[in-house]
Amino acid sequence: MRLVFTGARLFDGQRLLEGRALLVEDGRIAGFADLASAEAGAFGGEHIALAGGVLAPGFLDLQVNGGDGIMVDGSADVERLRRICAAHLRLGATGILPTLITDTRAATAAVLAAGSAAARAAVPGFLGLHLEGPHLDPRRKGAHDPALIRPMDESDLAMLCQAAAELPVLLVTLAPQSVTPEQIAALSRAGVIVSLGHTDSTAAEAKAAFAAGARCVTHLFNAMSQLGNREPGMVGATLDSDVFCGIITDGVHVAPEGLRIALAAKRGEGLFLVSDAMAAAGTDVAEFMLGGRRILRANGRLTLEDGTLAGADICLPRSIRYLVQTVGAPLDLALAMATSRPAACIGASDRLGALAKGRRADLVHLTGDLELAGVWHAGAPVPGVT
Repeated sequence: MRLVFTGARLFDGQRLLEGRALLVEDGRIAGFADLASAEAGAFGGEHIALAGGVLAPGFLDLQVNGGDGIMVDGSADVERLRRICAAHLRLGATGILPTLITDTRAATAAVLAAGSAAARAAVPGFLGLHLEGPHLDPRRKGAHDPALIRPMDESDLAMLCQAAAELPVLLVTLAPQSVTPEQIAALSRAGVIVSLGHTDSTAAEAKAAFAAGARCVTHLFNAMSQLGNREPGMVGATLDSDVFCGIITDGVHVAPEGLRIALAAKRGEGLFLVSDAMAAAGTDVAEFMLGGRRILRANGRLTLEDGTLAGADICLPRSIRYLVQTVGAPLDLALAMATSRPAACIGASDRLGALAKGRRADLVHLTGDLELAGVWHAGAPVPGVT
């Protein structure tokens, strides 16, 4: 079956293309065509005339704590992961890393087992897992339960290395204070993407962890030591290093000035968008529970009852809109931060994050005002897009 998409600019993962149509055959991208020829009916199949805007590769979200009213937790199984992935498909993320925040050893093992099963079942939208903790720095705990934060031991290391062999992607957020350089190196050799976060590290400690094998940073600026004139901290080390880093652009977690500084400092391919979405994603719930604690939703914020931020109430299309319309980022850069850049972070540039011949036709259509208008997974329209 052939689909011919016309009427919108195309974003191929790096740049915006004008005057082109996108051809899709049997769920995969067949190539580009001259727009005038496509509109004149030179190609058979079903013609999908988009009302302006931009057609981009499906968005990739590497930090998703929940959705559809449920969290990633110790009760996770294939069907719960499927529900979370489906909720984010409707929000424009055609690939996600469901994320477990700090929990018990048993809960971690259960989520890893569920993730391996989801990978075997080829759950749509499931890219792998992200474990955010429990090996963090309690001085920068954020909304994580401090009673569950602990150093990594050899059994933890063995469990993570084994999981990396069973999952398509395993990203682990940890603090240098809770691990040794040798453990970071062992994780990296096993294929784990080691990300630094929730840490009060000095810049020297952060750079030592990068040298040991850490190659990513979790939600830049949040839950980490800040940039100072004599001690650059985790933020300074990140901005001064060639590492990947996720960032939340919801107007709450990072001020517009901070976002502009990060964009100016990280001129390579490393900075990418994450939603840090919670159970509320894709729902209208006003509150939910996180590890026995009440999370309140109001005015675009998710907080514990004491006001501590607890994840974010945003999706990637809204993140892109904020980055372009409020921060002033170029559209092609903002789109790359939701497509090709996260794909590069997880080593999937050969199959995700770009419109290229032979790739699965995971697509997102944004209107001229950058509102989500349509999502396709393997060439099939996703119902219930919100």
